[in-house]
Amino acid sequence: MGSSSHVHDLQSAPICHQVAESKGPLARLPYACAMDFLRLLLVFLHILGTAAIVGGWLATFKHPTVTQWQWIGALTQLVTGLLLVGLAEMGDGDGPNHAKIAVKLVLTIGVVVAAFIGRRKAKSGHDVAKGLAHGVGGLALINVAVAVFWS
Repeated sequence: MGSSSHVHDLQSAPICHQVAESKGPLARLPYACAMDFLRLLLVFLHILGTAAIVGGWLATFKHPTVTQWQWIGALTQLVTGLLLVGLAEMGDGDGPNHAKIAVKLVLTIGVVVAAFIGRRKAKSGHDVAKGLAHGVGGLALINVAVAVFWS
């Protein structure tokens, strides 16, 4: 590989890779790399929260209830979503689409409230209303659709 090709690769690589190439594998991660890692970690946890909600919903679809993991997933979605918006606001670009974020926040609050009520009923031994249990999973699925299709 020629040196001009190597330079081109470094220019298109993320800052983290540029530092590792120029200072060796033990280079101290700059602020940008730490923020990239934090953003990716939050996205990972955000996706796991969705998996907990929708997976729990699908697993109990015939006998609807709200599981502990759906409640944990709902809280994870809310916290990581707010942190991701905060990171996006700190960035250099235009920031997030505020209308989209508002819609997603309203849907998430609906999921969290429904999961809280459903989990409290399930924990106390009462039946969880089908509409409430399906509302947790359905609203989460709609929230995913908003995230994917609203560009």
